[in-house]
Amino acid sequence: MTKILIDESSNETLEKGVSLWKDAYRRLLNNKMAMAGASLLLLELLVAMLTPWIAPYPFELQNLENALAEPSMLHFFGTDNLGRDVFTRVLYGGRISMMVGLLASLVSVGVGVLYGAAAGFFGGRTDNLMMRVVDIMYAIPFLFLVIILMVFFGRNFILLFIALGLTQWLTMARIVRGQVMTLKQKEFIQAARVMGVAPVKILMRHLIPNSLGPVIVYLTLTIPTVILEEAFLSFLGLGVQPPMASWGTLIAEGVEVMEIAWWNLIAPAIFLSLTLFSLNFLGDGLRDALDPKGAKD
Repeated sequence: MTKILIDESSNETLEKGVSLWKDAYRRLLNNKMAMAGASLLLLELLVAMLTPWIAPYPFELQNLENALAEPSMLHFFGTDNLGRDVFTRVLYGGRISMMVGLLASLVSVGVGVLYGAAAGFFGGRTDNLMMRVVDIMYAIPFLFLVIILMVFFGRNFILLFIALGLTQWLTMARIVRGQVMTLKQKEFIQAARVMGVAPVKILMRHLIPNSLGPVIVYLTLTIPTVILEEAFLSFLGLGVQPPMASWGTLIAEGVEVMEIAWWNLIAPAIFLSLTLFSLNFLGDGLRDALDPKGAKD
């Protein structure tokens, strides 16, 4: 992508180059749905960081005399079956869900990028063996793998990040492998080899950085998947454990009382849905922005 500059004094036409990342940023800004999703996500992150100061009540505070109270000025989203403020628990639940989604996705990206890059770079039997391991992992249902990890290592918050991350790195590994196999045939990689640059340096300084476009896009699409999986696990009682709560556990609690206190279900479900939509809109926008085939002069 180039910009045409006309110097009127010399009547000469000059071309100023624009980097891929700058051009992608411009495209992203022009995508209204992606920017709306990004704005909502930034607002949610800000609220999540300020939750301890803006939450009207402690998240574990119980008042059995006020159980299942309807929404009011005192309790914006009502109360649950233990008299806890639903609005407060939704705010704290958002912190947990977004933290699980972000950190577990970073774990999956870290493992997938390194594994896929190594397989694509070394190729041959090494690549064949590493990809067969990926195929075997694909055949194992993620829920089964998470249950095995929790049975062996116990239920804890950190394990949930690792377990979800280890079930999401497979697709990332395949994406990066394909990118690396294409890039390693390029002239600048061949030049680096001729100059005697160590293979590890070629991999870390040239191949992986030039594969970050698809990685960033897939990261934004992995976060909502992980959040949804965490919600599913929490719904089954395998995720975040009391007294902590995520949107998934709040939805599970809301389902139990939905016939007499529908607000317990609606509030966390709306916040979870808005977050998932925002992340998908942002991911689609990044994919379009970073696709060089969609460039227009």
